[in-house]
Amino acid sequence: MASVHAPFPLLAVLREFLPEPLEPDGNDVYFEWMKMPDSSGFGDYEESGCGIAALYNGQKCNYSVMMYLDDEPPTTGGREIWGFPKKYGLPRLKTIHDTLTGTLHYDDERVALGTMVYKQKPLDPVKTVEGMKKLNVNLKFIPDVDGGPKVAQLVGYHLQDIELKFAFTGEARLHLVPHANCRLADLPVRKILYGTHLCADLTLPYGRVLHDYLG
Repeated sequence: MASVHAPFPLLAVLREFLPEPLEPDGNDVYFEWMKMPDSSGFGDYEESGCGIAALYNGQKCNYSVMMYLDDEPPTTGGREIWGFPKKYGLPRLKTIHDTLTGTLHYDDERVALGTMVYKQKPLDPVKTVEGMKKLNVNLKFIPDVDGGPKVAQLVGYHLQDIELKFAFTGEARLHLVPHANCRLADLPVRKILYGTHLCADLTLPYGRVLHDYLG
């Protein structure tokens, strides 16, 4: 997995992307590419997307804003079970000589390009694993047969059984292209804080309902 972290200056805009009762935790927005070559039940696929550092009742969490995958089973399963905001796209993460490179195409057009110096500086493995255990939050919305809401929940989960292989940080860059149906550039890049590159085995468990909007 590779991710790029960038500060976003307009907290009012971040709040538009965060469902209540979530609040921005500073102005950190992250963009990531993930390569899953051996996922139980889902097989070999890649995904990319962005999220916002947030607070849930004072607890730090990561909120998923948009995600794009190249495989239907994890796209559908992710949406219907955990509420991941997943759509079909063509993400790719690969190493080209001395550069870790992530690309994302949507409807045959490239909408994102991320690059990072390859394995520039090792990260503390203990702190990295602790960061991976942070609360993750999705907005799960499923409409009823009449078009009204059937399920409207804030879903939380924690990654489990994390076995970290390596973790690095380093110089990174990110370029986003505005697109009407792939709106990643609605959170535009202002400044790059850092990039991270890690490899790990882990388990995605079932989630729990943090907030039921229909309850």
